[in-house]
Amino acid sequence: MRRDIPPLDEVRRITQKKRDAWWTVLLVDPVATPLVRLTAMRTRITPNQITWGAFVLGLGSAVLFWLGDWRWLIAGAVVYHLSFVLDCMDGKVARLTGQGSVFGAWLDFVFDRIRVMVCGVALMAGQYERTGDELYIWLALAVVGLDTLRYINSLEIFKIRHSMRKQIKERVKEARRAENEAELAFMEDLLRDNPEADIEQDLQKAHSAQGIAEAALQPAPQVVDLHQEFRSRFPVYLRLRSFLLRHRIRTHLISGIEFQMGVFMIGPLIDQVLWATVVSGALLLVFELAIIYKLLLSTRDFTRTIDSFAERGRRAATA
Repeated sequence: MRRDIPPLDEVRRITQKKRDAWWTVLLVDPVATPLVRLTAMRTRITPNQITWGAFVLGLGSAVLFWLGDWRWLIAGAVVYHLSFVLDCMDGKVARLTGQGSVFGAWLDFVFDRIRVMVCGVALMAGQYERTGDELYIWLALAVVGLDTLRYINSLEIFKIRHSMRKQIKERVKEARRAENEAELAFMEDLLRDNPEADIEQDLQKAHSAQGIAEAALQPAPQVVDLHQEFRSRFPVYLRLRSFLLRHRIRTHLISGIEFQMGVFMIGPLIDQVLWATVVSGALLLVFELAIIYKLLLSTRDFTRTIDSFAERGRRAATA
């Protein structure tokens, strides 16, 4: 038995993400985190082995879904959730024991996509055999397509945001060399790191380069807010975001995790696979469109920020 594993509160601090899906925070972490500590203390199980276990359980739930009857649907939903709990544990064990690897991250990603695809096809095939309704064939395609779309959209948005931040940092470095300016900080990072802060007050203080950085007793950075227009249009978002962050819940309330649970847990448990899939898919699309709209407004903030650096450079050149 390993004796270097810390108490449960410290394990929570090390392994749990600062922001996560509400399903994970409320229904998975309370079970998964104690299991992670127990696994790390009393076994030699590696994160990759847990990933394989989650994948095998996922395939087992697909077999149960394919049988079609409501009793097997309930069993499949339970096994699928157990598979998801294990899927959440592999990363936590990796962070706790320092056994994380690039290959392990790849394996986890690929197995997740295969599990959703196989379970989606099996679930809808079972319901097609049970009812003869051809709509389930289209629902199988919809489940796989929406899961793929979500990941493609997430990846592309991440790349665009990374590119915008990189360009702004390069401009700030140029300005700092010319004017000896303060360090750069992004408002979204400051708010994420300090969810207990009063966000509206922080936004007001940001104009004088104060706020959260002062609370950390660090030199006041130059704050760039790439979500300024979005927040100005939806002020209630600030209060909602502050409340959710205090409970580690991200504002993307219907993400891939909730979509999967709607399709593979809620639908089978209440024997309403068709409507649960339709509602879950519609809600996922709504939140994905909201993210795209937020990105559009963010690109406008980015353009204004870049233009402000260009104007500052022109003023400096003519001074």
